[in-house]
Amino acid sequence: MKITNFLAAVLGVALLAGVSFAQDKKGGNAKGAPAGDAAKGKEVFEQCAVCHNADSDEKKMGPGLKGLFKKATFADGKTKVTEESVRKKVDEGGNGMPAYEEMLDKNEKANLLAYLKTL
Repeated sequence: MKITNFLAAVLGVALLAGVSFAQDKKGGNAKGAPAGDAAKGKEVFEQCAVCHNADSDEKKMGPGLKGLFKKATFADGKTKVTEESVRKKVDEGGNGMPAYEEMLDKNEKANLLAYLKTL
């Protein structure tokens, strides 16, 4: 798989580890997304686990996601790893990864991001 495929996969399912949501009074983050539940996000990740390792950074079909949010950039060295960039990759997919914009609701995405932050 090319680096661009690696990047797409990382961005797609890759989500924040070690970065906390900026909470507003409604329980969402600063951009209005709901707050995530990492335990529920682990359940959402089960469909991602077909292609991605959670406990390793070794490549499966897509990149391993352990420590994703501890990295400064994705594999391309250009795209900064942020909640927004990971959410965008999940929504848009690319390079063999399907788009999850319509497959996951915003709560499931928030939960997935919360889980990825724990990896």
